[in-house]
Amino acid sequence: MKKLKIYSLLLGMFFIPNLLLAQDEPKEVVTLDDGFQDLFYEAIQQRSIENYDKALQALEKGKVIEPDNPVVYFEFGKNYLALKQYKDAYDNFEKVTKMDPKNRWAWVGMYDVCYETKDYNKAIPIVEKLVAFKEDYKEDLTSLYMNTQQFDKALTLINELNEKFGKSDKRELYKADILRDPKYQSSEKFNLLEQIKKFPKEESNYVSLIFLYSQSNQEDKALEIAQKLEKEIPTSDWAKVSQFKNYLNNNDGDNAVKAMNIVFPSQKIDSKIKHRMLNEFLIFTKNNPKYEPDLDKAISYFDNDKEVKVAKEIGKFYYTKSNWPKAIKYFEMHLKNTDDDVEAQILLMQSYTGNNQFDVLAKKADELTQIFPTQPQFYYYAGLANNQLKNYKKAVSFLESGIDFVVNDEELETNFNIQLGEAYSALGDSAKKEKYFKKANELINKQKK
Repeated sequence: MKKLKIYSLLLGMFFIPNLLLAQDEPKEVVTLDDGFQDLFYEAIQQRSIENYDKALQALEKGKVIEPDNPVVYFEFGKNYLALKQYKDAYDNFEKVTKMDPKNRWAWVGMYDVCYETKDYNKAIPIVEKLVAFKEDYKEDLTSLYMNTQQFDKALTLINELNEKFGKSDKRELYKADILRDPKYQSSEKFNLLEQIKKFPKEESNYVSLIFLYSQSNQEDKALEIAQKLEKEIPTSDWAKVSQFKNYLNNNDGDNAVKAMNIVFPSQKIDSKIKHRMLNEFLIFTKNNPKYEPDLDKAISYFDNDKEVKVAKEIGKFYYTKSNWPKAIKYFEMHLKNTDDDVEAQILLMQSYTGNNQFDVLAKKADELTQIFPTQPQFYYYAGLANNQLKNYKKAVSFLESGIDFVVNDEELETNFNIQLGEAYSALGDSAKKEKYFKKANELINKQKK
């Protein structure tokens, strides 16, 4: 799933966690002769307001001055990608990698093109290159293997990541998909049957086997195992867990809800199983929105969960899918009882930004600067929102107040300077505009070293 692309001058967010499938590139900076620098700034300015053709015109002029500068081709790539001219975008990003093979963001640009054109096979060797820069890209590689049906490689990588970092819901869902194929699941079924014979009172073996049978459409065998479970452990709530899975597989939402509402209040079912069920129901609800009220009710069972803040996690789920209205709904739900959660507040601010709710963002960020007077992020959002609302003097007031609280966060400081540059540019103060854009460029160069 892709992240929201946020324009480098107006809405650049460096301090919010990004998705792995593609990531925002850092702002490219050039410290060259004045002629080139003016053209470069013009290109960035035009791209930030979606005037991609004008940005390309400025870049063409800049290329005449600096024909061997990889920054020019990188900016070409970004503009062509925005225009969905994918071949041109890919060619320019690729040119950067040939000029500078260690330029991670050019590889990311090529990956973005492959992802948007759904050319997953072409993306794989690119992401394999990216893994050398950052191991987190193995998560992307897993998804690409799944999309290209290279299940052997996917399963190997899933097991590697599970061993190194622990299981994740996404990987477990992938693994479940793989295990639908008898090629991968037959040995596991045999093992579970033997475990049930040896340990007939061990519920987890029944549950795992029921899931495997259900996933391979062997519903009769799944029911047979569920009946054995009920016979050996008649008071077990685990039978409802297996039934829930079967109901979802059969698209029987009504009975799935009934089973879920028995399992969630149960003190016998491990919380991890409940979280997994909720995650499965969340995915089911995404495709069957009429069950959203049942999802909201299900969340209430986790109000006192100290390990996982469920409403917040559901907000994050929709956040990663750029479904800003639903992300906002669940972050707001979470924050009703946990308004001191700074991370959730920041995610909510970015969701308002993604949803273009700048009026709401301005008001909320203003309130948060009063509740959290030393948290710079809220001053930043207040400044960003007021810039978008053309309240430039107010934006300057927030930004100049908040930047003093930025400590050891060069990305956030960069964004402050960019927003200040934007505000002063709109106010017609060229000297301060250049001052803050220059400072932003210096910070970006520093981060790249």
